[in-house]
Amino acid sequence: MELKGRVVKKLADDFWVHVNNDTIKCKPRGTLKSSGIYVGDIVDVSLQNNLYIIENLHKRTNILIRPPIANLQQLIIVISSVPKPDYMIVDKLILFAYSHGITPIIVVNKQDLSESENQYINFAYGKFIKIICVSAKTGQNFYELKNTLKNKVSAFAGQSAVGKSALINMLLEKETAVEGELSVKIMRGKNTTRHSEIYCHDDIMIADTSGFTSLDERLLPIAYYELPYYYPDYNEYKSECKYSSCMHFNEPLQDCKIKQLVNDNKLDKFRYERYKKIYKILEEKWVRTHG
Repeated sequence: MELKGRVVKKLADDFWVHVNNDTIKCKPRGTLKSSGIYVGDIVDVSLQNNLYIIENLHKRTNILIRPPIANLQQLIIVISSVPKPDYMIVDKLILFAYSHGITPIIVVNKQDLSESENQYINFAYGKFIKIICVSAKTGQNFYELKNTLKNKVSAFAGQSAVGKSALINMLLEKETAVEGELSVKIMRGKNTTRHSEIYCHDDIMIADTSGFTSLDERLLPIAYYELPYYYPDYNEYKSECKYSSCMHFNEPLQDCKIKQLVNDNKLDKFRYERYKKIYKILEEKWVRTHG
């Protein structure tokens, strides 16, 4: 009899698979060793001579090389008042998520953002991304966050010191997160973990993504001419541009609906300026690699 489960930990040739609220240590069948099994993979396991064997690997929805994890479903982008939100980081994380088929969610922690900052976040992102305001100190709206994470594999991302570890510890109900673990690092630096792992508690699965030490827009798997497709707030109006191939960059104002909406303060002008910066970087990368 085969059991279906998710790989939650990998050390050398040993794998731990979460099956029916239990975690069992397994070995892969020989043919699977060469193809590679990632933390996050869905597998079939059988018991043979008191040893659990991974028999089959299910098709992945996505796979990340750094950190090495498969089937990530949600990217929780945490921002707070301190440090001051860096919305270029937020935009790049959103692009990273969309380009890998992952759902981005913004979590505003600490509940002490100014009213103008809260208004900005809702204006810039509220039309196309779920936003949850929580407090790691008081537990405000924590129930909504838990429900959003249930039965999904999620990773936390954001600037240092925004409260990712505190939120993760509350969700897992234990002191698991430490500096360098369980958070996507934006600033370059050495991490303290030696392996990938998914922590499970009460139908919540949080991926240790400490191997992702930086997020350089030049590493995004997006060509510059594909960039507009990863902006849902722009795609809504793209058909109103004069040209179907409109990049919302060099086109005249009268030909680009996005520029018109930005000009009329109906789309965020700062997010548009960041869009142009990312576009230019990706375009320069394309020129260097394609001649």
